[in-house]
Amino acid sequence: MSGSDGKLLYIGKARDLRARLTSYFVGNITSAKTRALVSRIATIDVTVTHSEAEALLLEQSLIKQHRPPYNILLRDDKSYPYIRITTSDEWPRVAFHRGQRRSGSRYFGPYPSGASVREALALLEKVFQLRNCRDSYFRNRTRPCLQYEIRRCTAPCVGLVSEQDYARQVQMAMAFLDGKDASVTDQMTQLMEQAAEALNFEAAADIRDRLSAIRQVQQKQHVDTGSGDVDVIAVGIRHGLALIEILMIRGGRMLGHRTIKPVARGEDSEATVLSAFLPAYYLNERPDQKWPAEIIVEHELEDGVAIVEAIGQRFARKVRLAHSVRGQRAAWLNMAQQNLDQALTVQLMAAASLQQRFDALIELLALPEPIERIECFDISHTQGEKAVASCVVFGPEGALKGDYRRFNVEPEVGGDDYAAMEEAVRRRYQRVQKEQGKLPGLLLIDGGKGQVGRACKVLVELGLDQDVPVLGIAKGPSRKAGEEVLIAGDGREWLPGPDHVGLHLLQQVRDEAHRFAITGHRQRRGKARNQSALEEVPGVGAVRRKALLSYFGGLDQLRNASAEQISRVNGISKALASHIYAWLHET
Repeated sequence: MSGSDGKLLYIGKARDLRARLTSYFVGNITSAKTRALVSRIATIDVTVTHSEAEALLLEQSLIKQHRPPYNILLRDDKSYPYIRITTSDEWPRVAFHRGQRRSGSRYFGPYPSGASVREALALLEKVFQLRNCRDSYFRNRTRPCLQYEIRRCTAPCVGLVSEQDYARQVQMAMAFLDGKDASVTDQMTQLMEQAAEALNFEAAADIRDRLSAIRQVQQKQHVDTGSGDVDVIAVGIRHGLALIEILMIRGGRMLGHRTIKPVARGEDSEATVLSAFLPAYYLNERPDQKWPAEIIVEHELEDGVAIVEAIGQRFARKVRLAHSVRGQRAAWLNMAQQNLDQALTVQLMAAASLQQRFDALIELLALPEPIERIECFDISHTQGEKAVASCVVFGPEGALKGDYRRFNVEPEVGGDDYAAMEEAVRRRYQRVQKEQGKLPGLLLIDGGKGQVGRACKVLVELGLDQDVPVLGIAKGPSRKAGEEVLIAGDGREWLPGPDHVGLHLLQQVRDEAHRFAITGHRQRRGKARNQSALEEVPGVGAVRRKALLSYFGGLDQLRNASAEQISRVNGISKALASHIYAWLHET
C-alpha cells in the first residue's frame, strides 16, 4: 500500500485478498492505526506467490528493505553474542564474540545479552582457567600475568601447564558450555580424589573450590531440566507500550532473557504483535544461528502454521510452535510473563517520570505548545584538535538514538567553540530543510550566551527563528550540578535550582550530548593518530603510498624530501609531487 507521493506505507500478506481488503475499506474500523493508514492509501500493488510460507518470506524481505511506517518494526538489530573457543590454536583461547563466525573455532550460544556472556566467561576463567588474552599478547609474555596470580589462568604462555593438562581444561570447558554439567563435575571430582590420594592437598583444595563455583551456579539455575533448546516468548501491551520478553533455554538451562521494544504503532492486540514479531525476528537472522527446536508462545496464532513452515524453509529444520503447554514449559512461560510484567512496569514508570519532566520544563519556559522533540548540541575537542559536534534527540518517550548525528567540524581557529557550534547547527538544519525533516520543539545548546547567539544567528539566516525556540544551559559560577543557568535566545534567563524536575530533563539531555560528542572526538582523534598522514592526501592511494614509503624508508624521510625528489618515485608525476609536498608541509 502506497501513498499519493509514491512512498510505501504498509506491506502485508493475505490468503484471501478480497476478505483482507474488505476489512480495511468496509465497516467500522476500530483501530486508530488502521484508520490513519486507510486515509493515506492511494495505490495498492499485489504480488502472487505459490504458498503462504513463500508470501511470508517475501513480506519480511520487503519490510526489512523498505521499513514502511505502518508495519510493526524491530528497532533492536544487534546480532547475538557468543562465547568463542579457538580450537585450532595450540593453546585455545576463550573470548566474547559477536558477528560473523570464523573457521577454526567453536561457538557457544547465542546468549541473550553481553552481560550474560561476560558472566559465563567469568565463571569459565574461575573454574577452567583458560587464557583470554589476544595472541599478540600471549606470544610475547616472558613471565605470568595477573590472571595467573589470581588463579584465573594456568599461564600456558610461559609453560607452567602441560599441553595435555590444558587440552583437558579446554575439553571440560566445552562440555560445560554444552550443558554436560554432570560429566564435568564427575571428572573434576575424580581429579580431586586422585590429588588427595597422592597427598597433593593444595591441588585437591583448588579443584574443590572450582567444583564449589560450579555447584553455586547450578543452585542459582532454578530452570535446569538437562535437555531442550527452547525460546519462550511473552507479549504485553499496556497504555500503548508494547514489549516482548524472550527467555532463552539451551540444553535445558536458562541462559537469560531479552526484552525487545517493537515499534507497534498503536496496535492493541497481543496476537497481532506476536504474529508480526516472530517472522521479523527469526527469518531475518543468519541460517547458521543455533535457533531452538521449539518456540513457546502464550497465544494461538492464526498464521502459526505458515510461520512455522517459513522458519523451517529458512533454516532447513523443523521448528515446533506451541501455545498450550504444561509442566516445566508452563513454568518457563510463567517466568517469561513475570519478567514481562516487571519490564512493563519499569518502562511505564520511566515514561511517566519523563513526561512529568517535560511538563515541568514547558511550565518553566512558558511555552505555548507541548515539546515533542528536543535536539541538543555539544562540542568536544582536545586543545582544538579534531573537533566533533554532537546532536542528540529526545522525545517524551526518551532518547531517539536513531536520530542522533555527529559532525566533524573545522573552525578556522582551532578551539573556537562559537564557530564550531555555528557550523554544526547550520549543517544540521540546512539538511533538515532540504530533506523536509522534523524540526525540534526546543533547540538546546550546551553553552552560554556566545554559543546561543551563534545558533540563533543560523536560525535567522535559514528563516527558522520563529519555528524553533533556542535555550542554552550553562554552568553556574560554582560549576556545580543543579546551579545551571538557562539562557533563552531572546536574552531571558532562569535559575531553576537543583530540585526542579524540568532542569533534570535538560541535564539528562545535555549529559547525553556530551557523552556522544566526546565518544566521537576520541574515535576521530584515535584514527588520526593511528594512520599515516599520507592517507589523507587526495590522489595518493594504497599503491602510491606504499611506493613512497618504500622509496624513502618512512614518513619522516618523506617530509624532509623536496618536491623534485618525490617526483622520482615510480608513479608520481611532478604535479602530484608538488601537491604531496605542499600537503605534508601544511599539515
